[in-house]
Amino acid sequence: MDAFPLQLRDGHIFVELGGELWLLDTGAPTSFGTSRSLVIAGEEFSLGMSYLGLTADTLSKFVGVPCVGLLGADVLGRFDHILDTSGAWLTVSTAELPHSGHSVRLDEFMGIPIVTARIGDSDYRLFFDTGAQISYFEDDSLTTFPSAGRATDFYPGAGQFQTDTHEVPVSLGGIVFTLRCGRLPGLLGMTLAMAGTVGIIGNAILDNRRVGYFPRRRVMVI
Repeated sequence: MDAFPLQLRDGHIFVELGGELWLLDTGAPTSFGTSRSLVIAGEEFSLGMSYLGLTADTLSKFVGVPCVGLLGADVLGRFDHILDTSGAWLTVSTAELPHSGHSVRLDEFMGIPIVTARIGDSDYRLFFDTGAQISYFEDDSLTTFPSAGRATDFYPGAGQFQTDTHEVPVSLGGIVFTLRCGRLPGLLGMTLAMAGTVGIIGNAILDNRRVGYFPRRRVMVI
């Protein structure tokens, strides 16, 4: 078991490894960084230097925080995690970590976690993406919710984009969050349908919480 400093900066979550910041991104299938290898909780990983044209330099520019890489599902999926943004620590273990709270079942597509959340009177499958500073809801009802202004975001392979956002009450594991939701541009929004999903839940659900993320066991505890 290892514990690392966790930072929430400019809407993004970073973990500090060896004095260097890595973006924590459950929504990315592949990790990359300036280091060719990485050891976490006794497990060694080989890393590429980019993903879909995104490098550590361009990632740093997009998030507005200097970082040396991204930890995606290929690395994160090997461990149990306790993400404690209130205490600013990430605990990682190859053993099962205990955590009490409201359980949320996880499905997955290409290693990326999917949750089922309730919006209005319907249940929707949504990706859980800790790399997303806002959430997304590809449904016509989005515009019926209160406006939350325009946001700038980015996506690997697509670069930066802007979207109009709305405040959407989302029930996850019996807990209601009001999430700032936008729409993905063009084909990005359409690709969600490949996994039978209609949106993305971003890292706002981790704010000021201690959350258990256990991808190997297909469960998250909030």
